[in-house]
Amino acid sequence: MTRRSINRRTFVTLAGAGTAAAFGIPAYLPRIGEAADTIKIGLVEPYTGTYAALAENETRGYEMAVDAWNKRGGVMGRKIELVKEDVQADPGVGAQKARKLVDQDKVVALAGTVSSAVSLSIGGVSNSLGTLFMDSGGHSDAVTGASCHWNVFRTCHSTWMETHATGNFLAKRFGKKWYLITPDYAFGHALEEGFKDVLGKIGGQIVGDALTPLGTTDFSSYLTKIDAVKPDAIIVLVQGEDYTNCLKQMAQFGLLKKYPVGGPQVELEPVLSLPPAARGGYWGVEWYYKSELTLGKNNKQAQQFVADTIKRYGQPPTARNCFGYVTGDRLIATMAEAKTTDSTKLARAIEGTRFTSIFNGSAYYRKEDHQLMWPMWIGKITEEGAGGDKFNLFDILDTEPADAIEQSVAEKEKVCKLGYP
Repeated sequence: MTRRSINRRTFVTLAGAGTAAAFGIPAYLPRIGEAADTIKIGLVEPYTGTYAALAENETRGYEMAVDAWNKRGGVMGRKIELVKEDVQADPGVGAQKARKLVDQDKVVALAGTVSSAVSLSIGGVSNSLGTLFMDSGGHSDAVTGASCHWNVFRTCHSTWMETHATGNFLAKRFGKKWYLITPDYAFGHALEEGFKDVLGKIGGQIVGDALTPLGTTDFSSYLTKIDAVKPDAIIVLVQGEDYTNCLKQMAQFGLLKKYPVGGPQVELEPVLSLPPAARGGYWGVEWYYKSELTLGKNNKQAQQFVADTIKRYGQPPTARNCFGYVTGDRLIATMAEAKTTDSTKLARAIEGTRFTSIFNGSAYYRKEDHQLMWPMWIGKITEEGAGGDKFNLFDILDTEPADAIEQSVAEKEKVCKLGYP
Protein backbone atom coordinates (compact mmCIF):
# COMPACT_ATOMS: atom_id res chain seq x y z
CA MET A 1 0.00 0.00 0.00
CA THR A 2 3.02 2.23 -0.04
CA ARG A 3 2.55 2.75 -3.77
CA ARG A 4 -1.20 3.25 -3.96
CA SER A 5 -3.57 5.63 -2.26
CA ILE A 6 -6.17 4.05 0.03
CA ASN A 7 -9.65 4.46 -1.39
CA ARG A 8 -12.91 4.22 0.54
CA ARG A 9 -13.48 0.57 -0.32
CA THR A 10 -9.99 -0.35 0.89
CA PHE A 11 -10.45 1.62 4.10
CA VAL A 12 -13.71 -0.16 4.90
CA THR A 13 -12.12 -3.54 4.16
CA LEU A 14 -9.15 -2.90 6.41
CA ALA A 15 -11.27 -1.47 9.17
CA GLY A 16 -13.37 -4.58 9.09
CA ALA A 17 -10.36 -6.84 9.67
CA GLY A 18 -10.34 -6.12 13.39
CA THR A 19 -14.07 -6.86 13.67
CA ALA A 20 -13.61 -10.08 11.71
CA ALA A 21 -10.88 -11.21 14.10
CA ALA A 22 -13.25 -10.74 17.02
CA PHE A 23 -15.63 -13.30 15.45
CA GLY A 24 -12.81 -15.81 14.75
CA ILE A 25 -12.43 -14.91 11.07
CA PRO A 26 -8.75 -14.77 9.95
CA ALA A 27 -7.58 -11.18 10.14
CA TYR A 28 -4.95 -11.56 7.39
CA LEU A 29 -5.96 -9.78 4.19
CA PRO A 30 -4.02 -9.77 0.90
CA ARG A 31 -2.41 -6.55 -0.22
CA ILE A 32 -4.24 -4.55 -2.88
CA GLY A 33 -4.02 -6.31 -6.24
CA GLU A 34 -2.72 -9.50 -4.65
CA ALA A 35 -4.44 -12.75 -5.63
CA ALA A 36 -6.31 -14.24 -2.70
CA ASP A 37 -5.52 -17.86 -3.60
CA THR A 38 -1.75 -17.75 -4.16
CA ILE A 39 1.28 -15.73 -3.16
CA LYS A 40 3.17 -14.98 -6.35
CA ILE A 41 6.96 -14.57 -6.53
CA GLY A 42 8.41 -13.24 -9.79
CA LEU A 43 11.44 -15.24 -10.93
CA VAL A 44 13.70 -13.33 -13.34
CA GLU A 45 16.38 -15.51 -14.96
CA PRO A 46 18.34 -15.59 -18.27
CA TYR A 47 16.84 -18.76 -19.71
CA THR A 48 18.41 -18.05 -23.11
CA GLY A 49 22.01 -17.11 -23.87
CA THR A 50 25.38 -17.80 -22.23
CA TYR A 51 23.97 -18.17 -18.71
CA ALA A 52 21.02 -20.44 -19.55
CA ALA A 53 22.41 -23.54 -17.80
CA LEU A 54 23.12 -21.56 -14.63
CA ALA A 55 19.64 -20.04 -14.73
CA GLU A 56 18.01 -23.45 -15.08
CA ASN A 57 19.74 -24.85 -12.01
CA GLU A 58 19.03 -21.73 -9.99
CA THR A 59 15.36 -22.14 -10.94
CA ARG A 60 15.40 -25.76 -9.82
CA GLY A 61 16.55 -24.61 -6.40
CA TYR A 62 13.66 -22.15 -6.17
CA GLU A 63 11.19 -24.81 -7.29
CA MET A 64 12.36 -27.21 -4.60
CA ALA A 65 11.99 -24.54 -1.91
CA VAL A 66 8.50 -23.61 -3.13
CA ASP A 67 7.39 -27.24 -3.38
CA ALA A 68 8.63 -27.97 0.13
CA TRP A 69 6.65 -25.06 1.57
CA ASN A 70 3.54 -25.89 -0.43
CA LYS A 71 3.62 -29.47 0.88
CA ARG A 72 3.53 -27.98 4.39
CA GLY A 73 0.45 -25.98 3.48
CA GLY A 74 2.03 -22.85 2.06
CA VAL A 75 2.14 -19.56 3.94
CA MET A 76 -0.81 -18.11 5.86
CA GLY A 77 -3.00 -20.79 4.30
CA ARG A 78 -2.00 -19.80 0.75
CA LYS A 79 0.11 -21.63 -1.82
CA ILE A 80 3.30 -20.14 -3.24
CA GLU A 81 3.50 -19.70 -7.02
CA LEU A 82 6.56 -18.88 -9.14
CA VAL A 83 5.94 -16.64 -12.16
CA LYS A 84 8.96 -16.97 -14.47
CA GLU A 85 10.32 -14.49 -17.00
CA ASP A 86 13.34 -14.77 -19.31
CA VAL A 87 15.50 -11.65 -18.91
CA GLN A 88 18.07 -12.84 -21.51
CA ALA A 89 21.01 -11.41 -19.50
CA ASP A 90 19.89 -7.99 -20.79
CA PRO A 91 19.49 -5.13 -18.26
CA GLY A 92 16.82 -3.44 -20.36
CA VAL A 93 14.81 -6.62 -20.73
CA GLY A 94 15.26 -7.27 -17.02
CA ALA A 95 13.81 -3.89 -16.11
CA GLN A 96 10.86 -4.40 -18.47
CA LYS A 97 10.09 -7.88 -17.14
CA ALA A 98 10.37 -6.72 -13.52
CA ARG A 99 7.75 -4.00 -14.11
CA LYS A 100 5.50 -6.48 -15.89
CA LEU A 101 5.69 -8.97 -13.03
CA VAL A 102 4.85 -6.37 -10.40
CA ASP A 103 2.25 -4.33 -12.27
CA GLN A 104 0.48 -7.05 -14.27
CA ASP A 105 1.18 -10.36 -12.55
CA LYS A 106 0.90 -8.81 -9.06
CA VAL A 107 3.90 -10.62 -7.59
CA VAL A 108 4.74 -9.71 -3.99
CA ALA A 109 8.50 -10.08 -4.51
CA LEU A 110 11.10 -10.55 -7.25
CA ALA A 111 13.98 -13.05 -7.23
CA GLY A 112 16.89 -14.09 -9.51
CA THR A 113 19.16 -13.54 -11.55
CA VAL A 114 22.60 -14.60 -12.89
CA SER A 115 23.90 -11.43 -14.59
CA SER A 116 25.18 -8.66 -12.31
CA ALA A 117 24.14 -6.02 -14.83
CA VAL A 118 20.58 -7.35 -14.76
CA SER A 119 20.62 -7.54 -10.96
CA LEU A 120 21.59 -3.87 -10.77
CA SER A 121 18.89 -2.91 -13.27
CA ILE A 122 16.17 -4.85 -11.46
CA GLY A 123 17.43 -3.52 -8.14
CA GLY A 124 16.76 0.02 -9.28
CA VAL A 125 13.38 -0.75 -10.82
CA SER A 126 12.18 -2.79 -7.86
CA ASN A 127 13.18 0.02 -5.52
CA SER A 128 11.08 2.50 -7.50
CA LEU A 129 8.17 0.06 -7.24
CA GLY A 130 8.67 -0.55 -3.53
CA THR A 131 8.99 -4.32 -4.14
CA LEU A 132 11.38 -6.73 -2.43
CA PHE A 133 14.09 -8.16 -4.72
CA MET A 134 16.21 -11.13 -3.69
CA ASP A 135 19.32 -11.24 -5.90
CA SER A 136 20.31 -14.88 -5.78
CA GLY A 137 23.13 -14.96 -8.33
CA GLY A 138 24.42 -11.55 -9.48
CA HIS A 139 27.79 -11.01 -7.77
CA SER A 140 28.82 -7.41 -8.51
CA ASP A 141 29.90 -5.46 -5.41
CA ALA A 142 27.61 -2.58 -6.35
CA VAL A 143 24.49 -4.66 -5.57
CA THR A 144 25.26 -4.44 -1.86
CA GLY A 145 27.57 -1.45 -2.22
CA ALA A 146 27.22 1.83 -4.08
CA SER A 147 23.91 0.77 -5.69
CA CYS A 148 22.37 -0.88 -2.62
CA HIS A 149 18.70 -0.39 -1.73
CA TRP A 150 16.60 -1.18 1.31
CA ASN A 151 14.53 -3.66 -0.69
CA VAL A 152 17.44 -5.59 -2.27
CA PHE A 153 19.16 -8.62 -0.69
CA ARG A 154 21.95 -10.73 -2.18
CA THR A 155 22.53 -14.45 -1.52
CA CYS A 156 25.59 -15.30 -3.62
CA HIS A 157 28.94 -13.88 -2.56
CA SER A 158 30.05 -10.41 -3.56
CA THR A 159 32.94 -10.11 -5.96
CA TRP A 160 34.97 -8.66 -3.08
CA MET A 161 34.42 -11.86 -1.10
CA GLU A 162 35.38 -14.02 -4.07
CA THR A 163 38.56 -12.16 -4.97
CA HIS A 164 39.79 -11.85 -1.41
CA ALA A 165 39.08 -15.49 -0.64
CA THR A 166 41.12 -16.67 -3.62
CA GLY A 167 43.63 -13.84 -4.17
CA ASN A 168 45.90 -14.46 -1.20
CA PHE A 169 45.74 -18.23 -1.77
CA LEU A 170 46.86 -17.89 -5.40
CA ALA A 171 49.59 -15.37 -4.57
CA LYS A 172 51.11 -17.53 -1.85
CA ARG A 173 51.04 -20.66 -3.95
CA PHE A 174 52.11 -19.31 -7.35
CA GLY A 175 53.37 -15.72 -7.17
CA LYS A 176 52.17 -12.14 -7.52
CA LYS A 177 52.37 -11.43 -11.29
CA TRP A 178 49.01 -12.15 -12.88
CA TYR A 179 47.44 -12.06 -16.32
CA LEU A 180 43.67 -11.45 -16.13
CA ILE A 181 41.03 -12.57 -18.62
CA THR A 182 38.11 -10.30 -17.70
CA PRO A 183 34.48 -10.12 -18.92
CA ASP A 184 33.89 -6.53 -20.00
CA TYR A 185 30.81 -5.65 -17.91
CA ALA A 186 29.88 -4.85 -14.30
CA PHE A 187 30.68 -8.27 -12.85
CA GLY A 188 34.07 -8.51 -14.53
CA HIS A 189 35.13 -5.00 -13.60
CA ALA A 190 34.18 -5.63 -9.98
CA LEU A 191 36.33 -8.78 -9.92
CA GLU A 192 39.16 -6.85 -11.51
CA GLU A 193 39.00 -4.19 -8.80
CA GLY A 194 38.95 -6.83 -6.07
CA PHE A 195 42.10 -8.51 -7.36
CA LYS A 196 43.81 -5.14 -7.75
CA ASP A 197 43.06 -4.49 -4.08
CA VAL A 198 44.60 -7.83 -3.10
CA LEU A 199 47.74 -7.20 -5.15
CA GLY A 200 48.00 -3.64 -3.85
CA LYS A 201 48.13 -4.94 -0.30
CA ILE A 202 50.69 -7.67 -0.96
CA GLY A 203 52.84 -5.83 -3.51
CA GLY A 204 51.83 -7.74 -6.65
CA GLN A 205 51.33 -6.75 -10.28
CA ILE A 206 48.84 -7.25 -13.11
CA VAL A 207 51.01 -7.83 -16.18
CA GLY A 208 48.09 -8.09 -18.60
CA ASP A 209 44.34 -7.61 -18.53
CA ALA A 210 42.30 -8.87 -21.49
CA LEU A 211 38.83 -7.29 -21.52
CA THR A 212 36.52 -9.70 -23.35
CA PRO A 213 32.92 -9.02 -24.47
CA LEU A 214 30.17 -11.22 -23.02
CA GLY A 215 29.58 -14.10 -25.42
CA THR A 216 33.16 -14.30 -26.73
CA THR A 217 33.77 -17.56 -28.59
CA ASP A 218 37.32 -16.98 -29.86
CA PHE A 219 39.86 -16.08 -27.16
CA SER A 220 42.95 -16.59 -29.33
CA SER A 221 43.78 -12.88 -29.69
CA TYR A 222 43.94 -12.62 -25.88
CA LEU A 223 45.72 -15.90 -25.22
CA THR A 224 48.54 -15.31 -27.69
CA LYS A 225 49.70 -12.33 -25.62
CA ILE A 226 50.34 -14.35 -22.47
CA ASP A 227 53.77 -15.78 -23.30
CA ALA A 228 55.17 -12.31 -23.88
CA VAL A 229 54.48 -11.21 -20.28
CA LYS A 230 55.23 -14.56 -18.56
CA PRO A 231 52.82 -14.31 -15.63
CA ASP A 232 53.08 -16.33 -12.42
CA ALA A 233 49.44 -17.26 -12.91
CA ILE A 234 46.56 -16.78 -15.34
CA ILE A 235 43.44 -15.55 -13.57
CA VAL A 236 40.26 -16.41 -15.47
CA LEU A 237 37.27 -14.20 -14.59
CA VAL A 238 34.86 -15.10 -17.41
CA GLN A 239 31.85 -17.30 -16.59
CA GLY A 240 29.31 -19.63 -18.17
CA GLU A 241 29.88 -20.62 -21.80
CA ASP A 242 32.63 -18.00 -22.03
CA TYR A 243 34.55 -19.90 -19.33
CA THR A 244 34.11 -23.16 -21.23
CA ASN A 245 35.37 -21.69 -24.50
CA CYS A 246 38.28 -19.97 -22.79
CA LEU A 247 39.50 -23.08 -20.93
CA LYS A 248 39.19 -25.28 -24.02
CA GLN A 249 41.30 -22.87 -26.04
CA MET A 250 43.84 -22.49 -23.23
CA ALA A 251 44.28 -26.26 -23.30
CA GLN A 252 44.68 -26.21 -27.09
CA PHE A 253 47.35 -23.50 -26.80
CA GLY A 254 49.20 -25.53 -24.16
CA LEU A 255 48.76 -22.77 -21.59
CA LEU A 256 47.21 -24.96 -18.89
CA LYS A 257 50.39 -27.03 -18.70
CA LYS A 258 52.71 -24.02 -18.95
CA TYR A 259 51.12 -21.71 -16.35
CA PRO A 260 49.12 -22.11 -13.14
CA VAL A 261 45.49 -21.12 -13.63
CA GLY A 262 42.76 -20.12 -11.21
CA GLY A 263 40.04 -17.62 -10.52
CA PRO A 264 37.59 -16.12 -8.05
CA GLN A 265 34.90 -18.73 -8.59
CA VAL A 266 34.11 -21.82 -10.60
CA GLU A 267 30.71 -23.29 -11.43
CA LEU A 268 30.12 -27.01 -11.89
CA GLU A 269 27.93 -26.47 -14.97
CA PRO A 270 30.68 -25.23 -17.33
CA VAL A 271 33.29 -27.58 -15.84
CA LEU A 272 31.10 -30.56 -16.74
CA SER A 273 31.12 -29.49 -20.38
CA LEU A 274 34.93 -29.34 -20.48
CA PRO A 275 37.02 -32.25 -21.80
CA PRO A 276 39.29 -33.70 -19.07
CA ALA A 277 42.38 -32.09 -20.62
CA ALA A 278 40.86 -28.64 -20.11
CA ARG A 279 40.03 -29.18 -16.42
CA GLY A 280 42.29 -28.01 -13.64
CA GLY A 281 43.36 -25.08 -11.52
CA TYR A 282 42.46 -23.54 -8.16
CA TRP A 283 39.22 -21.64 -7.77
CA GLY A 284 36.80 -20.08 -5.36
CA VAL A 285 33.84 -22.40 -4.68
CA GLU A 286 30.56 -21.01 -3.35
CA TRP A 287 28.99 -24.35 -2.36
CA TYR A 288 29.58 -27.99 -3.20
CA TYR A 289 27.41 -31.05 -2.80
CA LYS A 290 30.20 -33.50 -1.94
CA SER A 291 32.25 -31.94 0.87
CA GLU A 292 31.79 -31.77 4.63
CA LEU A 293 33.57 -28.42 4.52
CA THR A 294 30.69 -26.93 2.53
CA LEU A 295 27.74 -28.96 3.87
CA GLY A 296 28.75 -29.74 7.42
CA LYS A 297 29.18 -33.25 8.79
CA ASN A 298 25.68 -33.81 10.17
CA ASN A 299 23.57 -31.33 8.18
CA LYS A 300 20.43 -33.39 7.55
CA GLN A 301 18.77 -30.60 5.57
CA ALA A 302 21.74 -30.41 3.19
CA GLN A 303 21.93 -34.18 2.83
CA GLN A 304 18.21 -34.34 2.05
CA PHE A 305 18.50 -31.49 -0.45
CA VAL A 306 21.28 -33.32 -2.31
CA ALA A 307 19.37 -36.62 -2.32
CA ASP A 308 16.11 -34.98 -3.43
CA THR A 309 17.83 -33.08 -6.24
CA ILE A 310 19.47 -36.23 -7.57
CA LYS A 311 16.15 -38.09 -7.41
CA ARG A 312 14.21 -35.30 -9.10
CA TYR A 313 16.67 -34.17 -11.79
CA GLY A 314 19.06 -37.10 -12.20
CA GLN A 315 22.12 -35.11 -11.13
CA PRO A 316 23.46 -33.51 -7.97
CA PRO A 317 22.84 -29.85 -7.14
CA THR A 318 25.34 -27.16 -8.03
CA ALA A 319 26.01 -23.84 -6.30
CA ARG A 320 23.26 -22.37 -8.49
CA ASN A 321 20.74 -24.86 -7.13
CA CYS A 322 21.93 -23.81 -3.68
CA PHE A 323 21.46 -20.09 -4.43
CA GLY A 324 17.90 -20.64 -5.60
CA TYR A 325 16.95 -22.92 -2.74
CA VAL A 326 18.47 -20.77 0.02
CA THR A 327 16.98 -17.56 -1.41
CA GLY A 328 13.51 -19.01 -1.93
CA ASP A 329 13.43 -20.80 1.40
CA ARG A 330 14.56 -17.74 3.38
CA LEU A 331 12.08 -15.45 1.60
CA ILE A 332 9.15 -17.79 2.17
CA ALA A 333 10.20 -18.61 5.74
CA THR A 334 10.26 -14.91 6.54
CA MET A 335 6.77 -14.47 5.12
CA ALA A 336 5.60 -17.29 7.37
CA GLU A 337 7.41 -15.98 10.45
CA ALA A 338 6.40 -12.33 9.98
CA LYS A 339 2.91 -13.23 8.66
CA THR A 340 3.09 -10.64 5.91
CA THR A 341 4.01 -10.08 2.27
CA ASP A 342 4.64 -6.37 2.77
CA SER A 343 8.07 -5.59 1.32
CA THR A 344 9.19 -3.14 3.98
CA LYS A 345 8.21 -5.43 6.83
CA LEU A 346 9.85 -8.41 5.13
CA ALA A 347 13.08 -6.48 4.60
CA ARG A 348 13.23 -5.55 8.26
CA ALA A 349 12.54 -9.16 9.25
CA ILE A 350 15.16 -10.66 6.91
CA GLU A 351 18.08 -8.38 7.78
CA GLY A 352 20.28 -9.55 10.63
CA THR A 353 18.33 -12.76 11.32
CA ARG A 354 20.60 -15.78 11.65
CA PHE A 355 19.48 -19.04 10.06
CA THR A 356 20.84 -22.47 9.22
CA SER A 357 20.37 -24.02 5.80
CA ILE A 358 22.11 -26.36 3.37
CA PHE A 359 25.61 -25.07 4.10
CA ASN A 360 28.04 -25.50 6.97
CA GLY A 361 27.10 -23.33 9.96
CA SER A 362 24.69 -20.42 10.28
CA ALA A 363 24.45 -17.28 8.16
CA TYR A 364 22.65 -13.95 8.03
CA TYR A 365 21.89 -11.12 5.61
CA ARG A 366 23.91 -8.25 7.05
CA LYS A 367 21.74 -5.41 8.31
CA GLU A 368 23.96 -2.64 6.94
CA ASP A 369 24.14 -3.78 3.29
CA HIS A 370 21.89 -6.89 2.94
CA GLN A 371 24.77 -9.14 1.84
CA LEU A 372 24.47 -12.78 2.92
CA MET A 373 27.39 -13.50 5.21
CA TRP A 374 28.49 -17.11 4.70
CA PRO A 375 31.84 -18.76 3.90
CA MET A 376 33.67 -19.16 0.62
CA TRP A 377 35.72 -22.26 -0.13
CA ILE A 378 38.85 -22.93 -2.21
CA GLY A 379 38.85 -25.99 -4.45
CA LYS A 380 40.98 -27.71 -7.04
CA ILE A 381 39.37 -29.08 -10.20
CA THR A 382 40.15 -32.72 -10.99
CA GLU A 383 40.22 -34.13 -14.51
CA GLU A 384 37.98 -37.10 -13.75
CA GLY A 385 35.18 -37.54 -11.23
CA ALA A 386 36.36 -39.09 -7.98
CA GLY A 387 34.85 -42.34 -6.71
CA GLY A 388 33.18 -43.11 -10.02
CA ASP A 389 30.95 -40.03 -9.72
CA LYS A 390 31.33 -38.00 -12.93
CA PHE A 391 30.02 -34.90 -11.16
CA ASN A 392 32.56 -35.08 -8.31
CA LEU A 393 35.16 -32.80 -9.90
CA PHE A 394 36.17 -30.53 -7.01
CA ASP A 395 38.60 -31.22 -4.20
CA ILE A 396 37.70 -28.65 -1.52
CA LEU A 397 40.92 -27.54 0.21
CA ASP A 398 40.07 -24.64 2.49
CA THR A 399 37.31 -22.54 4.06
CA GLU A 400 37.34 -18.74 4.18
CA PRO A 401 34.93 -17.22 6.75
CA ALA A 402 32.72 -14.35 5.59
CA ASP A 403 34.00 -11.75 8.06
CA ALA A 404 37.58 -12.32 6.85
CA ILE A 405 36.85 -11.78 3.16
CA GLU A 406 34.07 -9.17 2.96
CA GLN A 407 34.53 -5.47 3.54
CA SER A 408 33.83 -4.37 7.09
CA VAL A 409 30.60 -2.69 8.13
CA ALA A 410 32.48 0.60 8.50
CA GLU A 411 33.77 0.33 4.93
CA LYS A 412 30.38 -0.60 3.49
CA GLU A 413 28.54 2.18 5.31
CA LYS A 414 30.68 4.69 3.41
CA VAL A 415 29.17 3.59 0.09
CA CYS A 416 25.88 1.81 0.92
CA LYS A 417 22.89 3.92 1.94
CA LEU A 418 19.84 1.66 2.12
CA GLY A 419 17.33 4.53 2.30
CA TYR A 420 14.33 2.88 3.90
CA PRO A 421 11.02 4.65 3.20
